[in-house]
This record gives sequence, C-alpha cells and structure tokens, in this order.
Amino acid sequence: MRFGILGPLRVGGGEATVTAGRDRTVLAMLLLRPGRVVPVEELIDAVWEERPPATARTQLQICVSRLRQRFAALGLPADTIVTDPAGYGIRIEPDDLDAEVFAGTVETARRNAATGRLIEARQHYREALALWRGPALAGIPARTVRLRAQALDEQRLATLEGCVDIELRLRMAPDLVDELTEAVERNPLRERLRGQLMLALSAVGRQADALAVYREGRRIYAEELGIEPGAALQELHQRVLAGDLALGGPESRATAPVRALPRAISDFTGRQQTVARLVREVEEEGIRVQLIDGMAGSGKTTLAVQVATAVADRFPDAQLFVDLHGHSERSPVPTTAAVATLLRQLGVPPERVPIDLAGRLAMWRSELADRRAVVVLDNAADAGQVAPLLPNGPDCLVLITSRRRLVGLDSGRPSSLPVLDSDEAVELLARVAGAERVTAEPEAAAEVARRCGHLPLALRLAGARLAHRPRWRVADLAERLAGASEPLAELAAGERSVAQAFALSYEQVSPVAQRVFRLLAMHPGAQADSLVPAVLAELPLPEAQDALDELVDVHLVEEAEPGRYRQHDLIREYARMLGAQRGTAEARRAATARLLDFHLYVGATLVTSLGPIALRPAPEPVRPDLEAATAGLNRQWLEENRPTLTALVRLAEQEGFLRHSWQLARVGWALNYYGGHLDDLVETHQIGLRAAERLGDDEAVATMLNYLASADYRRGRFAEAVRRMEVAVDIYQRLHRLDELGRALGNLGTAYSVDGHPRQAIEVFESLVLLARRLVDPTALINWLNNLSFTLVGLGRHDEAVRMCRNQMALARQFGNLRQLGNAIGHLGMARHRRGERGPARRLLSERPGTSVTSCRCGRVGVTLS
Repeated sequence: MRFGILGPLRVGGGEATVTAGRDRTVLAMLLLRPGRVVPVEELIDAVWEERPPATARTQLQICVSRLRQRFAALGLPADTIVTDPAGYGIRIEPDDLDAEVFAGTVETARRNAATGRLIEARQHYREALALWRGPALAGIPARTVRLRAQALDEQRLATLEGCVDIELRLRMAPDLVDELTEAVERNPLRERLRGQLMLALSAVGRQADALAVYREGRRIYAEELGIEPGAALQELHQRVLAGDLALGGPESRATAPVRALPRAISDFTGRQQTVARLVREVEEEGIRVQLIDGMAGSGKTTLAVQVATAVADRFPDAQLFVDLHGHSERSPVPTTAAVATLLRQLGVPPERVPIDLAGRLAMWRSELADRRAVVVLDNAADAGQVAPLLPNGPDCLVLITSRRRLVGLDSGRPSSLPVLDSDEAVELLARVAGAERVTAEPEAAAEVARRCGHLPLALRLAGARLAHRPRWRVADLAERLAGASEPLAELAAGERSVAQAFALSYEQVSPVAQRVFRLLAMHPGAQADSLVPAVLAELPLPEAQDALDELVDVHLVEEAEPGRYRQHDLIREYARMLGAQRGTAEARRAATARLLDFHLYVGATLVTSLGPIALRPAPEPVRPDLEAATAGLNRQWLEENRPTLTALVRLAEQEGFLRHSWQLARVGWALNYYGGHLDDLVETHQIGLRAAERLGDDEAVATMLNYLASADYRRGRFAEAVRRMEVAVDIYQRLHRLDELGRALGNLGTAYSVDGHPRQAIEVFESLVLLARRLVDPTALINWLNNLSFTLVGLGRHDEAVRMCRNQMALARQFGNLRQLGNAIGHLGMARHRRGERGPARRLLSERPGTSVTSCRCGRVGVTLS
C-alpha cells in the first residue's frame, strides 16, 4: 500500500516522508476522501482553521506543488493529485490506501458472517484489524482532520466488536479476555465492549470479575454521564447473576418492544400535509404498504421515519429499520443479509438465524405473525429487493423509500415527493441556519432557497454552511450561489454533497439513459417533448422514449404533464457538468446543431398556418422517422414550444449558429406578435439582427428590421418603426427583391401614416399599387388599395378615396376577398359621409354587419404591420 492513514500518516511505504505540517494536513484531507474533489475552502479551513491569511489560496497551491515533488521523488505518478475548478483530489487505486483495504475487508467479513461462514468472517475481521498501526492520522493536530480521524477510529472499534461477536460464538473466549480488558480500559463508555468482556469472563468461569466489570461501568456512567447502563447491559448483568450464560445456546424470543427506528429529526419542516395524509391512510383506510419515492435529496427517509414515529403507538411490538443501500456508494444489501438484520433487531440470536434465504424468510414471517410492527425498508434498489421482505400479517405496516418508482410491487400505495414550496424551503433554511439570520434577510433567503431548487438536501447543506460561518450574511451565500461557475460545488458540507446524491442515481441507469440525461441538459427550454432526446442523441423514437421512462423512474427527469418532460434546476446543472466532463466539444456542437435544425424545420413548417414565411436558405428536412412523427403536430405544439423557440435563438447566438439565430427569430415572430409577447419578439429579433450583420446577409438584415418595426408599431414607437423600415426598403430595392420590397413598402406606408406623415404614406401606397399591377398580384393590389383609401380618407381627399374604394371593391368581389370587400365598403361609406352624402353612406354601411356611421372613424383600427 502506497498510503497509510490507519495510524501515523505514511507515504510510499515509510512513515513521516512528508514532514511539513501544512503539507501533512492537506495530504490527510485528500486521503480521507480518495477519488473525490475536496473544495479549496475545506482545505483552507483545515490548514488555518478560523484565521486563514489573505494568501491562503496561494500557499495552498505551494503545498500541493511540494506534495507532487515529494511523490515524484518516491516514484509515484505525476497525476496522483488532480486539480479541479472546485479544489483538489487524489487519484489512487483501492489497494493503494490502507483505509480502503480495511473497508473492503470488513465488508467481506460481514457478508461471510451474514451467510453463516463464521471462520472466514473471523479471518477477514482479523486481517482488517491488523492494518491498524495506532489512532488514525496520529500526530496531525488539525481539528478537521481529527474529527474525521475519529470516525475511522470508531469504525475500528465497531469492527473489533463484530469480530469479538464471531469469536465468542466460536468458543474463543479465553483468547479474548486480555484484548477486551485493554479495549474497555481505553474506551470505558462503550457498553458493547464492556458486555463482551463480561461474556468472555463468564465463559471462562470468572463470574465475579464479570460482575466487577459491570459495577465499574455503572459507576463511570453515573459519574460522567449521569445515567444508568443500557437495558442490554443490565439484562446481561442479571444473566451473569443467574448463571445463565451458555454461549451459543438457544435463547428465548425477546419479549420487550423493539425500538430500532432512527431518531425523528427535530427540525422536520414542510410535508405536514403529506404526513397527515399518510397517517390517515394508515389509521383510517388500513393501508399497510406505503411506497415513498422521489429525487435524490427530497427527504424520503426523513418523511418515512416521521410517519413511522407518528403511528408507532398503533404498532407497539416493534419498530424496525434497515437501510438497503439501493442508491449509495455501497452495493445494494442482498435480501438474505437484510432479513438477517431485521431478525437480529427482533432479538433473534445470531446462531439461530438460518443460513439459507428461504429459512430466514420463513422465520421472518413467523416472528411477525403475531406482532404489531412497523418496518421501514429504506433506500430500496428495486421491487425485487423488497418484495420478499413484505410480511404476510395484517397487523404490520411497511414504509418503503426509493429513488426509483417501484412499479413491480403487487401491493402498496405510491407517493412521489415533490420539492418543497417556497415558504417551506425558507422555513427549513431558517431551522438549520438560524431563524433570526434568515428572517433578517427575507429576499436573500428566498434567493438561496430558489438557487437550491427548494430541494431539502440542498437547503440543509446551504444552511449548514451558514451555521458554521456566523459572519456570513445570507446575501453572501446567495451571491456565491449566483456567481459560481459550478453551483453544485457550493452545495456541499463535509462528506455530503448534492452532486454526490445525484451521482448515485445517475450511475444506476443504463448507458443509453445516461447519455440522454447528459444531452437533455443542452435543451434550453423549461420543458421538452419525447422528440427532443431522439434528436439530441440520434436515437430511434422507441429507444428515446425508453430512456426517458428510465430517467423518470429514478426521478432524474420529471414528467410534468403527459408527454412533456423537465429536469430540476440542480439536476440540470449536474447533467451539464457531466456533459462537459464526458463529451467532446465536437459532439456537443453536433447535438446542438441537430436540436436547432429540428426546431427550425418543424417550426417553419407549422408556422405557415399563421401566415406565409420564406426562409433563404430553406431549413433542412429532418430524418424520415422524425418527419413522420411531426406530421400530426399543429398550432398547439407551436404554443407549447414558443418559450423554447425563444430560448433556442439565444442558444444559437451563444454557440455561433448565426443562420439558425435569425431564422428561428423569424419563425417565432407570429407567435410572439399575435400572442402579445413583445419583449421576446424584440429580444429574439435583436439577436437575429446581430447574427445577420455578422453573416453579411443583407436580406436577413432587412427581414429582422421589418419585424422589429412591427414591435415598435405595437408599442407606439412609430418614428423608430419608420427608421427601421426605410433601411429595410433601401436594402430590398438594392437587392431587387420585389416581393419583399412590396411587403416592406406596405409596412413603411402604414408607419408613415400613424407617425403623422400621411403625404409620404400616400406616395408609398401609390407606388405599391403600381408595383402590384406590375407583379400581377391581385391580393397585394387589393391590400394596398385598402391602405391607400384609408389614408386618403384621413387626409380629407375624399374624391380620390372614393375612386380607390370602388377599384378595391371590384377586385375584392372578383377574387372573393370578403374581408377586404368589407374594408372597402367601410372606407367608401366614411368618404361619402365626409362629403355630406349621409343617405348613401348609411346605405353602404348597412351592408357591413354591426357597423354604423357613428362607429366609423379614421384612425388606427385594423392596421397591422405584416
């Protein structure tokens, strides 16, 4: 092993090869979290604690440089210490670090013990204990290191206790007395060790010494803690007095109630309605299996424990809990090991637990047959892991939590946990960080809650950072979260982080689903349909849907409504981080191009229902299966994806897809204009104008100016509309684009008219009439005659207006244009009314339903730039 922390720090096979105190602290911090990035702030806190100098980051870099030089001198790889934007990490193999070897060996021992292979279990336990050379990281005084080293020391004691249990069952008590005596002297408050020493002494006939060990422990507990020994140690004392300690013999079933639930947290916040509903379903509806699923960090375990505690009085015989590690760094707990744990919680002696799974399950069901028990099966991997553990009796309640929807279970009522609402999120932050601080800065607190996505885990970690930094304002944390290049790095405390929680879910889905997950974060809209992953990942539609379903099942993607999917903000950030780490820039750019091409083609195809649209060059058709899938789409798809089209314009500019940028803006114009989304219209077309100018595409520039003028018109900024349209007209004239020139002149004439320049408007409209006749375009001719007659009426040139109206009416009748026929009649009626021909005007206007002389006036009614 190249590194050792189970004792004094060891590098390269020898002790004290790193002598500088700060270097030793930094290396210790990295080795305590191998394979993970330790944030710079944590390293600085560990080295300098409460008073880091202004040059702390620079000095930290020097420490890391010295360590790399030391490693190189020892022949270790140059990239052993890796640099990350958030901090530093150490890259080592599992057998390079004694703590990793220890953990793996202990896990092997526990598996052997769970399956009845006691000799093999003892051998592995002893191999693990032999790795220890003293207290973990002895000689490094840094407080943070000492706290984490104490956790390792605790693991060593727990391992020793597990080993001693096995050795007592193997009748090895004579060999244990001295070791246990020393261990109890060093750890006098540890009741399990004291009880094991009493068992060993009794087994070798030293009952008096066993009773003395108990009396000494009772005195210590009273003097130092003010409590009596625990129930298990008191019961053992009574058995020593009674001489009833035949090790390995059958024991009677425990009759005392079993209390194995974790403590319900005191700052439980939100979810009150959910808790009340689940309790009501248990107590009033008799629901005996509750399935609680939700995304990582949503508080499933906390909720299950809260509910179990609330109904505990209805299930007084036993309250059991087992972590199945379905989504953790450990492998999922096999059913055979899980049921063994539950049987031991019920008081079944280890030697009575059957070796085979069938025997254990039979005993489990028998033990619960006449008990009223609540069982929490936490963190289930899938339905197959928990189905065998469901009791048969009607008097037991089972609460199952999982990140995965357990659709394979035959029984159970599911509940999917959403994130907290905004008020609950702020309340949770206040309970963790302190109510006074949070109440003093309500806006900053709400911003922190929003940046945390209202996710309980993220809120707890953010609150913990505030609680441990009393000089920080809440606004300081909000600013850090807002300005961080990687916000997830800010949501970490100690060994816990939001990114780590998400990673456990991500690693358990298929490679195809992982790829879809990473790529889906590139979609800039709030929601996406099932076509989007097929486009991004170049997957057939059925495979894309399967990947989406898989991601929904583990709450990495949420199906907001049927067929519409979204990612939680923090999960999207995690997916983006993975995409940047695991995909090439070329692959991401290709996926972006596919996404833009798809929406441009489909949007341009569908938006023709709102009016003609001509894009040059024309969008490329999508692949055949996608074209078939989009054939049935309609205006509803456009309305649902309007925000997405707006966001795609921004994305196209950011990624340098200039043609897509202006063409997508054009596609979204009708949706934004007629829907009243003028801010989006202006933003997208300004982006499109910049793109067209960068491309040197004058026609695209004119197009963007034309549609920007429409927003100016709607906002009453008529002079600005005139200015834009004059530039657009000049461009179309220079390019000799007569069809687009006619549209631009029509809009310019309308803009002149409403901006108080009717004579210029009439000149434009007269030129348009000539242009329409030249182009032999009757529809355009009718429209421009309409605008001309309207403007003439406004100027009081009634005779000319009457003549134009009659031409318009004749053409409208000839070509069946009823809308413009109505407009012509209205304008003619107004002109004749203004000439004093009241009677004929009334008769004309009576031909237009709902129109009267008094309601007709020259103004801006009915004029629209197009």
